[in-house]
Amino acid sequence: MSADLGTGTREFILPDLGEGLTEAELISWKVAVGDEVHVDQMVVEVESAKSVVELPCPYAGRIISLHAAAGDTVTAGQVLFSVAEAETESGGANLIGYGTSEPKTRSTRNRSFGAKRAPELVSPVSSPLVRRLAKDHGISAKHLPGSGPGGVVTRADVLTAIESGTSQPQMPTGSGTAPAGEPAAAAAGDRDTRTPITGLRKVVSERLSKSRQEIPEATIWLDVDATELLATKRVLEERTGEKYSLLSLVARFVIAGLRKFPILNSSIDTAAGEIVTHGDINLGLAAQTPRGLMVPVVHGADGMSLRQLRDSVAATVDKAGTGRFDPAELTGGTFTLNNYGVFGVDGSAPIINLPEVAMLGLGRIKERPWVVDGELTVRRVMYLSFVFDHRACDGAEPSEFLTFVADCIENPISLLPEL
Repeated sequence: MSADLGTGTREFILPDLGEGLTEAELISWKVAVGDEVHVDQMVVEVESAKSVVELPCPYAGRIISLHAAAGDTVTAGQVLFSVAEAETESGGANLIGYGTSEPKTRSTRNRSFGAKRAPELVSPVSSPLVRRLAKDHGISAKHLPGSGPGGVVTRADVLTAIESGTSQPQMPTGSGTAPAGEPAAAAAGDRDTRTPITGLRKVVSERLSKSRQEIPEATIWLDVDATELLATKRVLEERTGEKYSLLSLVARFVIAGLRKFPILNSSIDTAAGEIVTHGDINLGLAAQTPRGLMVPVVHGADGMSLRQLRDSVAATVDKAGTGRFDPAELTGGTFTLNNYGVFGVDGSAPIINLPEVAMLGLGRIKERPWVVDGELTVRRVMYLSFVFDHRACDGAEPSEFLTFVADCIENPISLLPEL
């Protein structure tokens, strides 16, 4: 630390993001140039492929420059902002890995960040959902006028831009004539839009592509009469006065099935050429979030009571509405449960979540004709699909596992001996 704290300048450096992540998107600034900040004050919000986090300032002083704007991609080790440090000792609960350079004698004017625009000229965007809506319609939300507090771009601002045709790509201004050899239609404007594959979408794309390329996967499926499961859920709720989701009940069946067929609670260590069968069951729940597809994990699911499992599943589903998961909540999964029935589809052949070896998918529940005791009747039927890695096992264990889960759904009382 410099001895001249009164005139020193500190630079805040984006820390190592962990797990091989080197970049993030700057969502919004919570301060502006000239603002006084105190130790541990949250100053900037960034979104990595794993989570959205607010970063604190590790020292007190005055913001003299911001080196990136809302919507910019920033990398670990990059300077985000500079502070003229106050005449007080800096300290606070700095996060591990947050770099701060030693005070320097330097100009306090804003540094240009390459050829980028000045950060203060860009509207702040505080909601990933708003940015996603804009991006899906070919709009750069950070350049829209914001009607929210402090100029924040709101959903209404994006919808207004969509209705007004702002989503159409803007062609460079010029003479208005097409270059020689190009069709005249090109000069009128290309209706295609391009969306960079960055952040979470980039990570998901790479992971799923690797899964498809690496895993010799196979899919099996089964249609199941879920009428008794729905009836059991009703009785359980009436007797306890508590709510139980179908997802939490099926999750309980899955855990019991994985205990019977532990090879499906495994992962492949390709470097060592080994199948790693896990002692704990960490249940991943595939979730569509405002940030994209994520698989948050209920750790230690096999050690939970039904109530504990219900509460953990409910908390995970609720949190998926924001997509704001801590990195630890997105790692360590040993098996994934995918409820795509909420999208109104019967079935799917999902891609295995590396490095796991299996995934169970739940389709929608719908009234269908069904034969019971030789009589045709109407029952509530759902489809189960199960994808597995043929390197870990052949078809016997997956088929027996799927049949076990189906039996539990059709006759929930049958699970009692397993509890």
